[in-house]
Parts: sequence; structure tokens; C-alpha cells
Amino acid sequence: MQSRKRLYSVIISVIVLLGFLATSLIGYFVARDSIAERLQQEMLPLTSDNIYSEIQRDLLQPVLISSLMANDTFAIDWVAKGEQDPKQMQRYLAQIQDKYETITAFFVSEKSRLYYHPDGIIKKVSEAEPADQWYFRAREMNQDYEINIDQDTADRSRLSIFVNYRVENKQGEFIGLIGVGLSMESVVQLIENYQRRYGREIYFVNRQGDVMLQSSQYSDELHIQNKEGLDKLFTRILTTPSASVSFEAKNGNVIYLNSRMVPEFDWFLIVEQVNDPASEKVEAALWINILVSLAISIVVLFIAHLALRGYQGRLETMATRDKLTGAASRQVFDSLFDQALAKSRRHQQPLSLALIDIDHFKQVNDNHGHHHGDEVLEAVARIIKLHIRKEDVLCRWGGEEFLVMFSDCDEAHAMQRIEAIRLAISAWTFHFDDTRLTVTVSAGLSELAAGETMTSLIERADKALYLAKGAGRNCIKLAE
Repeated sequence: MQSRKRLYSVIISVIVLLGFLATSLIGYFVARDSIAERLQQEMLPLTSDNIYSEIQRDLLQPVLISSLMANDTFAIDWVAKGEQDPKQMQRYLAQIQDKYETITAFFVSEKSRLYYHPDGIIKKVSEAEPADQWYFRAREMNQDYEINIDQDTADRSRLSIFVNYRVENKQGEFIGLIGVGLSMESVVQLIENYQRRYGREIYFVNRQGDVMLQSSQYSDELHIQNKEGLDKLFTRILTTPSASVSFEAKNGNVIYLNSRMVPEFDWFLIVEQVNDPASEKVEAALWINILVSLAISIVVLFIAHLALRGYQGRLETMATRDKLTGAASRQVFDSLFDQALAKSRRHQQPLSLALIDIDHFKQVNDNHGHHHGDEVLEAVARIIKLHIRKEDVLCRWGGEEFLVMFSDCDEAHAMQRIEAIRLAISAWTFHFDDTRLTVTVSAGLSELAAGETMTSLIERADKALYLAKGAGRNCIKLAE
């Protein structure tokens, strides 16, 4: 036995050491190979998604403001009266601008084609003017509004985000466009924050690949059209809604790039990472893992050694017990009977044996489910244990069948104990959800005869049990 324990300890030691070593090496190679894919397929797109979500959040308020303006009866009634007092519209737009802290507010009348602004009438839009094409495009749109980025009509040096909202009169006729302008500074600040947080290059390009918006740290040499190695991927990036690519530059750097179309701007959001800072830590992590693995291996082996010594007895006990009911298992009953038989013959003591079967147990499983059937088995075993002595043996003999061996107990006294068990079980009520259930048991009892074997004793008890079931169940019969 001791040699086996040593062999098991050696085997466990080898398995643990090889397991930790293999785990560390596999983790290293898998991490090294997958880290680029994670960066390209998960981390960069996640950064892009976060930026896009915040852009949409920032655009929600100006859209709501423009919607309120488009549905305000003031603008509709003012146009219906013939736009008689332009200063009324000027004051209205100025109030909107001051109240909501927008950089501009505007209204363009379909009838007069005049561009109203908080500073007054800026101009009259014309189809012949390229700078006014936004109006004639937006007036034909099917949706209620659009978001576009354009130069501010009042300040041509300023690039702004405009919400162009359709205004219709009570008859559903189009009477103009109204809305507000949002500074691009909020988007620029968003780019700056994410670039500082993640150390990645973030910028916007149009459909031609020209950089339209970038952070203060942007470098021209990082222009998407100037990147060496990106020639074959350039068209793919600017013709698909989203793309994740990587390529190796001539200086040996690996550039990971994610692009995403932002439909509100009609621009592509570009997120770049030059090399992966985590890859340099992978190799160092490998050696740390190996050292930690060795330390853990020593601890595990020490604990395993203690466990083998301390739990061996428990494992042997568990192997001899039925897991559900805690009764002795059928596999060890031979040994228990031999011990009881030897004692009985040595001291000239009687030995009795009873087979107890739960009546109609199959119906319990069929009607209430096996988990409730297990509850019945556990309860029956518990009740039997309460009514037998410490030296008696309870064994789970079959599915719903129990065997009780009474040491130093003749047939008459065993009958009293079995009868007490039968009555206690029949008096017990089970509560299954909204259902109450009682069960009964039948039993066959036999007393050991001189020179009788275990097989014969059990067979006589089994025949008596058969008689009890034939007599209507819920009763006890003695073996002939």
C-alpha cells in the first residue's frame, strides 16, 4: 500500500509539473498568435464603437432642439403671415441659440429663399450657388431631418455640424428648413480624449481618403494615402462600411487599422495602433508563469500528499455507502453479513433480516418526477434509521428496496421494529409543490436458521415480501 502511495505521488508530481509547463507554453504561443487578432478584431472596433456611440449621444440634443423648432407654431404662423417682420425670426433664432448654447440657429424659407440667422438675413439661397446646394438637396429628402457637416454660411472659415429639419405647414406643405449648428470642437475633444487614453491614432477621412478631422497630435506622414503597404487595402477601406486590416511597414512596424463609416458625417472613422504594446509583455509573462507554476506545483503536491493520507479513509467510507440515502451499498453487504453471522454463531445470538419495498414507487416517479422520487427514498431511509439500533445494518438493496439486518434480534422483536417503521412511513406526509402525498411500504421478514446461508435467508425474506404485496401491500409477512 505504501509503495502504491509513493507511486501515485510521483505520478501526480509529474502530471502537475508537465501540466503547468505545458499550460504556460501553450498560453504563451496562443497569446502571441491571438493578441494581434484580438487587437484587430475586438479592441480597435470597440474603440471605434465607443467613439461612434458618444458622437450619436452628442447629436441627440441638437436633433431634439431642431425638432422642437420645426414643430413650433411660431415659425409656421410667421411664414403664413408672409414673413412681414424679419426681426421676429431673428429674435426667435437668437433665443434658441442663447437658451441651448448652440453656435448658430437658422431658418431658410422656401417661399422667399431667404437665410435667416440670429444676426439677421444672411443671404438668399440660389440653385446656381454651389455653397447653397445643401438646401436644395435637403428639401427633397424623404426623412424629417439630416445631419451634415459644412461650412457655416455666417462664417465660412468655420466647419460645423448642422441639423437640417423640414418644416411643414398644417396642410403638410413644405415651407422651409430650420435647425441648429453644433461645433466640431466636441468631436475633436472626443478624439483627443480617446487618443490620450489608448495611445492610438484617431481621425476622420472622407470617401476620397482625405483627412477631414484629426487630433492635435496628428502627423501628416500618417496620412492614410501615404502609408507604405496600404496600397492594396486602400480601396477596401474606403468602399466598405467597416474594415479591420493590418500590414507591415518597411521599418518593420506592424500597423493595425480599423475603419468605420459614420453615416451622420458621411466620413470614415479611422482608429490605428502601431505595433501592440501587450506583445512585449507576453514573453516576460511566460517566465513569470513558469516560476509561479513551479511554486504552485510544490504547494499542490504538498496538499495532494496530505489529501491522499487524510481522505483515504473517507473515500473508502464513501465507496461503501449509497450516495442518495446514506445506507450501506449492496456491494459491501456480503462483508457486513459475514461479520454479523460470525458474531451470531460465536455468542449464540439470533439474527433477523427484513426486505422493505416502497409500494407503487414507480407512480411517484411518473406522477411527480424523479427528483421527488429521490426525496421519498431519502425520507424512507431516514425513518428506518430512526427506528433501528446502532448495531443494525441498513442497506439499499435495489431501486426502492431496502434490506435491514437485525443483530441479536429474533423474529418477534424484529417484527415489532419493522411494524413501527411501517407505521411511521405511512404517517409521513410529503409536500410536493401544491400536492400532498403519503407512501406505504411492504416488508418480508426472516430469521436465520441453523446452518443457513445468506442467499437462503434473503430468498426467504424476498418470498415473504412477495406475499405481503400479494396481500394488498402496506403489511409485513413472515418467512416460512
